[in-house]
Amino acid sequence: MLLLAIESSCDETSIAVIKDSSVLSNIISSQLFHAKYGGVIPELASRAHIQNISGILSDSLMKAKVNISDVEAIAVTTQPGLAGSLIVGSNFAKGLALKYNLPIIPVNHIEGHLYSGCLQDSSLTFPFIALVVSGGHTALFYVTSYNEYEILGLTLDDAAGEAFDKTAKLIGLQYPGGPLIDKYAKTGNPSAYNFPRSMISSHDYNFSFSGLKTSVRYFLAREFPDGLPESLLPDFCASVQEAIVDVLVKKSIKAAEEYSCNSIIIAGGVSANSRLRDKMTEFATKKKIRTVLPDMDYCMDNAAMIGFIAEKKYSELDNSHHRNFTFTVNATALRAGKRN
Repeated sequence: MLLLAIESSCDETSIAVIKDSSVLSNIISSQLFHAKYGGVIPELASRAHIQNISGILSDSLMKAKVNISDVEAIAVTTQPGLAGSLIVGSNFAKGLALKYNLPIIPVNHIEGHLYSGCLQDSSLTFPFIALVVSGGHTALFYVTSYNEYEILGLTLDDAAGEAFDKTAKLIGLQYPGGPLIDKYAKTGNPSAYNFPRSMISSHDYNFSFSGLKTSVRYFLAREFPDGLPESLLPDFCASVQEAIVDVLVKKSIKAAEEYSCNSIIIAGGVSANSRLRDKMTEFATKKKIRTVLPDMDYCMDNAAMIGFIAEKKYSELDNSHHRNFTFTVNATALRAGKRN
């Protein structure tokens, strides 16, 4: 099966071509201009998607060495994300599907991340624990099949990526701040400053990072009212990063043990964080738990992961099920509970 997938949930425009679970192309265009605003501006993101999406389609088809007439189905992200951005991708996908008389498969963006470990490593078997962690989401899943999973825990306030970005802003680093904190932390001492590990010992799998953000803000106002000296950036960044990573790692491994899973996958933008990747692998290995780490292209929002899970969904339902063009986009994230 040859499937075309479209992802436009936030500030990446991506189109991929998937054939029998193999990625033939995965073109990603990031809207870097948002950096000067200190965050993603929804209206500008939507306009950029409109300007870029046709060209990205051409590039993706060219790289895959296929024609649009070869495509057998269209997949598109419909939730969650920025409403305007989702509408651009959804309408573009519907237009293609109608023009070429193709079935269309709406996909939840989080599910794309959730199963990206399976795209990364075809030997991964169910059940497994998945940590989806980004600027907008921090969630832990118990995954038993391509159809069934349970949300074990969600963030109660800020997502981990948001905590990274907001901390970076407090010390004057450019948006997105998470990669810069990771960069500075590589030469810093993670024990230099003691920041709170919120809910690390709670008897559930929920997360909370707003307290860390508040603690950092008060710390900087008290200790460095004139600004954090550049010489202390490595230690400060390493300490904040460690506080976030400690919680993510401990809860993920605890879930794997409780649910008798021998694999943990990390997905979402924050899965690119080097300390999270290293520490999760280190601690999981001690427990004889395998860690699946995505390639950098699969950490960020990308259409390949959307196409991969869409292909699985398509194979389980007859073609007529995917001729419904009345679906709408939904900006709201997943809620706790089981999905099947």
